[in-house]
Amino acid sequence: MNQQFFVEIKCDQKNHEKERICGDVFLTEKIKEENRIIIVLSDGLGHGVKANVLATLTAKMALSFTKEHKDFIKIAEIIMNTLPVCSERKISYSTFSILDIEINDKIRILEYENPPCLILRNGKLFDPKWENIILEGERYKNRRLRSCSFYPKKEDRILIFTDGITQAGMGTKKYPFGWGIDDLTEFVTNLVNNQPSISAQKLAVKVVNMAHQLDEFHSKDDSSCVSIYFREPRKLLICTGPPYEREKDLLLANIVREFKGKKIICGATTADIIARELNLEIKDSFDFTDEELPPVSSMEGFDLITEGILTLSKVHRILTNYNKNTILGNGPADQIVKLIRKSDEILFIIGTRINIAHQDPNLPIDLEIRRTVVRRIARELEEKFLKQVTIKFI
Repeated sequence: MNQQFFVEIKCDQKNHEKERICGDVFLTEKIKEENRIIIVLSDGLGHGVKANVLATLTAKMALSFTKEHKDFIKIAEIIMNTLPVCSERKISYSTFSILDIEINDKIRILEYENPPCLILRNGKLFDPKWENIILEGERYKNRRLRSCSFYPKKEDRILIFTDGITQAGMGTKKYPFGWGIDDLTEFVTNLVNNQPSISAQKLAVKVVNMAHQLDEFHSKDDSSCVSIYFREPRKLLICTGPPYEREKDLLLANIVREFKGKKIICGATTADIIARELNLEIKDSFDFTDEELPPVSSMEGFDLITEGILTLSKVHRILTNYNKNTILGNGPADQIVKLIRKSDEILFIIGTRINIAHQDPNLPIDLEIRRTVVRRIARELEEKFLKQVTIKFI
């Protein structure tokens, strides 16, 4: 398979209504050197702190062993041997789903006691030919797991859940036995067919919110939905700094002009060079939306023009502290972060001509050279936001 697509991964969760900590644990890690992404969703028995501890133990083991390319049966046996068993129910204290995604290649899925995942292709439920695995160890004899492997196609979607989703509404007149996988499948399929480009984030949120609604807005269990979407990548270029050699000014301008995607210029000198070489006009703004930074400018064919090193330094601070409760403003750095969050592949083009102003020892210590700041931003984007980042120097 040689398809090129971006893998968008989002998880949405709601805690049991009486708990501040979720008993479901979602982990994901991108292994850049192997072009792999590993996803784990684990559900600890019960809810609250105890459930979270057991689910965390399970998820971390599953992630670690999958990274090492261990056989799925071996992974399951190690986890089963490690986890305690409930003395009353005689079941493991944690369930799990593991997805091992080789980007632009094969996917492997292993499930234990979580609801069956949904795989949608062309707006319909797709069957990858699941296999049952029966474990033989004395402690976990006859435990049943499901596994499959298949090659994804562009626009495929995978959704994995904990039973807080499928059991939502249990005891109500409409769903006395819970929402169930069949009705959940119909709900998801209708959403995707009605909104073919719905993001992974929105799809996960809609599923979790519907489950919450079915529970009459009193969650009786932790509820998690992980949504994976294989799609065309959204591209963003961030250009900062003039080329080392002035003879390459036109080369820089042409690279930026021909880029297919959103475009940001960080730095007045860089913007002046591109405007001059492309015979464009920069329109300055005097609207100060961030007291720490100069206002943005605009130019035909570009989505945003900002100041350089100060703005990029603030972008790094925002990304470092970013969490689900972060509210972005309208300042230049906030606008860059918004465009980054909406993009999948980010290309940084860094000019390497030294700006004498940034060598002044009287400037703040955090005013670092351009390359260092961009590398730190790139690290955050790759490790925290799972973005594909490329850095080119000119």
